[in-house]
Amino acid sequence: MSTQDFLVEIGTEELPPKSLLTLSNAFSKGIETALQEAGLSYEKATSFASPRRLALRLNGLQTHQADKSVEKKGPSKKAAFDAEGKPSRAMLGFTGSLGIQPDQLEELDTPKGTWMVYRSTEVGKASASLLNDIVALSLSKLPIPKRMRWGAQKVEFVRPLQWVLMILGGEVIEGSILNIPNGNTTRGHRFHSEGFIEITDANDYESKLLEQGKVIADYEKRKELIRSQVTEAATKIGGVAVIDEALLDEVNSLNEWPTALVGQFDERFLEVPTEALISSMKEHQKYFHVLDKNGAMLPNFITLCNIESKDPQQVISGNERVIRPRLADAAFFFETDKKISLDTRREQLKKIVFQQELGSVFDKTERVAILAGKINKAIGGNAVDAERAGRLAKSDLVTEMVLEFTDLQGTMGYYYAKHDGESETVANAINEQYKPKFSGDSLPSDSTSQALSIAEKLDSLVGLFGINQPPTGTKDPFALRRAALGVLRVIVEKQLSQLDLAELISWSTEQYDNLPNQNIAQDLISYMLERFRAWYEDENISAEVFLSVSARRPTRPVDFNQRINAVNAFLQLEQASALSAANKRVSNIISKQDKDLSQFKVNTDLLTEPAEIELSAQINELTKKVTPLFDQGNYQDALTELATLQHAVDAFFEDVMVMVDDEALKTNRLVLLSRLRELFLRVADISLLSK
Repeated sequence: MSTQDFLVEIGTEELPPKSLLTLSNAFSKGIETALQEAGLSYEKATSFASPRRLALRLNGLQTHQADKSVEKKGPSKKAAFDAEGKPSRAMLGFTGSLGIQPDQLEELDTPKGTWMVYRSTEVGKASASLLNDIVALSLSKLPIPKRMRWGAQKVEFVRPLQWVLMILGGEVIEGSILNIPNGNTTRGHRFHSEGFIEITDANDYESKLLEQGKVIADYEKRKELIRSQVTEAATKIGGVAVIDEALLDEVNSLNEWPTALVGQFDERFLEVPTEALISSMKEHQKYFHVLDKNGAMLPNFITLCNIESKDPQQVISGNERVIRPRLADAAFFFETDKKISLDTRREQLKKIVFQQELGSVFDKTERVAILAGKINKAIGGNAVDAERAGRLAKSDLVTEMVLEFTDLQGTMGYYYAKHDGESETVANAINEQYKPKFSGDSLPSDSTSQALSIAEKLDSLVGLFGINQPPTGTKDPFALRRAALGVLRVIVEKQLSQLDLAELISWSTEQYDNLPNQNIAQDLISYMLERFRAWYEDENISAEVFLSVSARRPTRPVDFNQRINAVNAFLQLEQASALSAANKRVSNIISKQDKDLSQFKVNTDLLTEPAEIELSAQINELTKKVTPLFDQGNYQDALTELATLQHAVDAFFEDVMVMVDDEALKTNRLVLLSRLRELFLRVADISLLSK
C-alpha cells in the first residue's frame, strides 16, 4: 500500500509556557490514537512544539484505509420466508434497511440453525479525506482548563489561532481548523523572520524553520541547547549553573531562538537568605542562579533572551534593572521581619482560620506542639525541643517575606528562629516540617524534625476526618492524600518501629474537643493503610500481596512494610502456590464451623492417621522455631521456615478425611488445621494469594 508524509502545524499566539509540553503531547497522542482507530498506520511520528506552534510529522502514513469485509446477520432462514416461500416482513425489513434486494443475501449455517446474511466489502477511505477531522478532534480534546474567544468569532481555544499548515505528500489537505483554512505556509520568529515560509515537503519543515524562520521547532533539541548555553555561560564566570528541570522546561517554552546572557546584582544582597534570592529570580524572572566551586551563591544570574540582540549589553542591563528592586524588596523584608521574634508573632496566628470547625492556625500549633512532643519522646528524642518547634512552626506565615514568597514558609522560619537564638534542632525542625512535599522528596533529618513532620500532617488528618470531611475522588483541598503518604514515608523509611497509627491517632484526637465522628480511628487507619497500595504498586508488588497483609490490619507502618516484603519474598518460593491454596481450603472449611476452635487444643490421642500425626509434629516443631522470629518482626525467615510444611500439608489433604462422622475426631482435625492457619496469620492471610 502506498504511503506519504504528513505534516500538521497549528500556529497560535504565545501558548501558556507551563502547559506547552502537555498540550504538545496530548495533541500528538490524539492524532496518533485516531489514526490507529481508523486503521491507518505510519512509520514514524515526530512532535514539535514552541511558544507559537504545535506540530506533528508522520512519515510513511498510509494514503488509504484497507478495504474491509463486512458481514451483517439478518433473520433466520425459517423466519425469512412465509409459508408460500416469499420474503417475510422480517426479511424485507432487514434488506430495506440495507438498501438491497433479498436475492443478495447468502445463507450461513451455524449450530443453532441457518441464518440469512449480507456480505459486502467496505472500500477504504482516502487518508486525505479523514485527516482534517482527526486533527480537529484532537484539538477539541486537549486538556485546556480555560478556553478563550477572540475577535467576533465564537470558536474557542487556549490562545487565538493564526494559521494552520496541513499537507500530505506536499498537497494541502482541504478544510479548515477553527475557521482558519488549511494551507502550506508557516511563520518564523516574530522578530527575526518576515513573511510566510512555504513548506512543500514535510521533511523540510524543521530545516526551513531553522534557516529561514530562526525557530528551533524541536522541543527537546531547543531544551538541550538552552541547557548547554546556561552551563557554558556559568563556566565563563567561574561558576556552576543550578538548572532546575521545571524552570528549564518553562524557559524552553518561552523561547524559539534562545540566547543565554549573564547579568549581575549587588553583592550586598547575598546577606539575604539564598532561598529568598533564588525564589525571587526563579519564580518572577525565570533566571538561573549560579554557585561558586564551594557551593556559595555568586552575585550573578543567567537569563534567556528570545532574540539574537546586536547589543546584548542593553538586554543584560534591562534585566539587571528589573531584578534589582525585587532583591531590594527581599532584603527589606528580611531586615524588617527580624525585628519581631517568631514567639511574639504567634499572637497574630489567632486571626488566621485553619478550618472553621477546627479553629485558628494558633490552635493548630498548640495541638501540634503537644503531639510532636509525645512522638519525639516515643522515638527517643527530646519532647521539649519538639514542643518548642511545634509552637513556632507557623509563625513565619505572618512575616513579610513569606507573604511575598509563599514557597518560603518553613525555610524563613528556620532563619528567623536562628536569629531569635533558638537551638539548631528547633530551627531545623521548623525548616523540615513540610517534608516530604512530593514523591521522591527528602525526609526530615533528625528525630525532632521527624516528630514535627508527622504531627503537622496527622493533626490535619485527624481534624478533617473528625469533622467528616475526608478527601473525595475529586476534592482534596487540604492535601490529605499527600499528608497520609508523607506520614507513612517518614515512619517507614526512617524505621520508626515504635510508632503505631492507632496510638498516634489517639494522641492527636486527645487534643481536640468533641469531634463529631466517633469512628475517627477506624476510618483514618483504613484510609492511611490504603495509601500503601499505590506505594507498593510503584514497587511492582502485586495487589494480592497487599491484600493478604492488609487483611490482618497491622497498624504499625514499619511492621506492615516488613510483612509486605516477607510475603512478596514468600511468593517467589516454589512452595508458595500449594501452601496458599491449602490455606484457602482451610479457611473455607473453618469458616463454615459454628464452634470457636481457639478454645480447643489438639488431642494427640485422637491423631490416628500417619499424615495427621506428621503434620501435628511439624507444626509443634515449627511453632517453637518461628515464634521468636515473629516476635522480632523477622517475618521473611519465619515464612521460609513455614514453607517446609508443604509436603506434610499436601499429604494430610491427600490421606486424611476431615469431615468425618465422629464428632471428636472431626473437631480434633479442625483444630489441627486451625493451628496451621494461625501460624501463617501471624504474618498475613496467605489464602488471599491463591488465584
